[in-house]
Amino acid sequence: MSLIDLILNLAGLILWLVWRSLGGPPAPRGAPGMLSGTLQRAESKRRGWKWPAGLAALLVFRGVLYRQIGSAVNWTPSIPLGAIVVAFRSDLKDRILLFSLLSFLVSLGILYSGLLLLSLLNSKLPDNNPTQRWVRSNLGRIDRFPAWLKLLLPWLVLTAAWLAVSPLLSALDIIPAPRSAGHLLQQAAVIGLGSYFSWKYVVAGVLLLHIVNSYVYLGNDPFWSYLGPTAKTLSRPLGFLPLRAGKLDFAPVCLMIIVFFLCEAADRGLSRLYAQLPLF
Repeated sequence: MSLIDLILNLAGLILWLVWRSLGGPPAPRGAPGMLSGTLQRAESKRRGWKWPAGLAALLVFRGVLYRQIGSAVNWTPSIPLGAIVVAFRSDLKDRILLFSLLSFLVSLGILYSGLLLLSLLNSKLPDNNPTQRWVRSNLGRIDRFPAWLKLLLPWLVLTAAWLAVSPLLSALDIIPAPRSAGHLLQQAAVIGLGSYFSWKYVVAGVLLLHIVNSYVYLGNDPFWSYLGPTAKTLSRPLGFLPLRAGKLDFAPVCLMIIVFFLCEAADRGLSRLYAQLPLF
């Protein structure tokens, strides 16, 4: 069931990205075909409602599916947030529908958090690379934020999201109610730190693909040329270590091991810290 939930989350993200791509950047003034491009975008906007409607239908449908199948197989859906894991009952309609929505929103947050990391790593990369242009078009104005704000944004967003959703989860007896407003703020701040754990998958994906592309020719697609500078920036902290033997570079592998080890240690540390709240 967890695999099905992952696949349906990916399907939902595809619907979201297609919907977001319909607006497209406006054609420059005086550009050839400007009128036809404008008409095509207007037509896309008129048809664009189908994609969010399809996404909403998917979230409701899978909530009903989870209730029918999940209770039969004794499945307890859950959402890991680093410091805690929020579990839902699959036999209750309101809980499982809420899980369907929150599970997708967490996946959406992971997607944009990964885009933020790529934006940080490749902030100086020009727009002539289609992959970087796609990253920037999906982030929109956020891509022009200063680096320090981009770095803080995942924590700020998840902290604010927990402050918003925690009262509902407490009212539904999904999580214990906080003892005070200060306790809730501390919980939100600690849970917000878990937003960075998803970056390990982006790091691992970039480095693995870079390793494969380094030793196996996969064509001259611009995506592969995008991986090189990204992996080089990621591996820069290990540049002082002698991790190269001839044509073999062990820096990407060592970096993946270090990142996953640190994330695992930080995950356990956040769980212990959350259990000790409130600190004051």
